[in-house]
Amino acid sequence: MVEKPRVVVKPWGKETWWAVTDRYVGKLIEVKAGEALSLQYHERKLETLYFTAGSGTLTVDDAELPIEPGLCVTLKPGTVHRVRAATDVAFLEASTPDTDDVVRLEDRYGRQGTSAP
Repeated sequence: MVEKPRVVVKPWGKETWWAVTDRYVGKLIEVKAGEALSLQYHERKLETLYFTAGSGTLTVDDAELPIEPGLCVTLKPGTVHRVRAATDVAFLEASTPDTDDVVRLEDRYGRQGTSAP
């Protein structure tokens, strides 16, 4: 089955949803230089991030990891995390299909709070 990926524009860049099933979701996430995702966690969502381009910092709970191509991290539910891009950053995200499960602790774009149902 051939499907056209869905592009979701975000204030920090964009997401290309290339796989959406009832068991998993695959995204290509692109973050513009100088931008950052929310400091966030998920109550149910399990995700693995594989960085393919760029540099910056990945916050995982109390740790700050340097982003570089080849970095691969699995984030269990409850793990506080954020991507900050020094240069343009690209990464693949494979996750459970809980795409609306996000609790934002901080957000540059005024989106604090929860998106969880």
